[in-house]
Amino acid sequence: MAAFSAKDVQKLRQISGVGMLDAKRALEANAGDLDQSMKWLREQGLASQAKRTDREASEGSVAIGRADNAVSIVQLRSETDFVAKSDEFVAFVTLLADLVAAKGESAVNERADLLDKMKITLKENISIGKVVRIEAPADGAVDSYLHLQAGRGVNAVVVAVAGGTVELAHDIAAHIAFARPAYISRDDVPEEEVAAERETVENIARNEGKPDAALPKIVEGRLGGWYKERVLLDQAFIKDEKQTIAKLLGSATVTQFAQVVVGD
Repeated sequence: MAAFSAKDVQKLRQISGVGMLDAKRALEANAGDLDQSMKWLREQGLASQAKRTDREASEGSVAIGRADNAVSIVQLRSETDFVAKSDEFVAFVTLLADLVAAKGESAVNERADLLDKMKITLKENISIGKVVRIEAPADGAVDSYLHLQAGRGVNAVVVAVAGGTVELAHDIAAHIAFARPAYISRDDVPEEEVAAERETVENIARNEGKPDAALPKIVEGRLGGWYKERVLLDQAFIKDEKQTIAKLLGSATVTQFAQVVVGD
């Protein structure tokens, strides 16, 4: 009896982009384990690395708030984009963001009564999502980037830099909004993730028939590309791809960043 269902096959197809038969073969070869099946598909050359798409999608809006030495992000969730684009909804999430910047992340609770009223007036299940507040380092700056769509924020980033300017922090925030790194430096990537990817790309190379003597160089090259997808300092700056973020920073350092995207 199969250790997986038709829903599992469909889920793996969505994540990997492979056909139904290949998805089924992968699950059969890996006792129904989704992550191992994805790894197996990659090693067989049947699927390129794909970002997970099994997160619950939700509508809503994000807003940026500012205080003297801090910048905040608040996410407000809704069921439909119609509500998320309404003036009342956008004004409320902006109010919450300003409160958080001035008072701290728990300040969103001060407007719980307004949240309840909004649920009634807009007739939707509305909830507060991610709440972030980042302060400027003593010798640096903090700034943000907000991407708007149909009058509401959909992609918000806050970045703090030590030894840098507000302009530098803004440029890096704009870069993060579109490059979407997960970590600041390679040192921040968990060792188990690196080890797993190293094993995967080595198996891919072997299955491609690459000679053993060439494997170390091939593996390191592919790991370098993998790092560029998820490590900020390794990424080419979106405004000038001839320089990396590390070079853009010079002697400055990114101490902290946060990104909140509607739908994530």
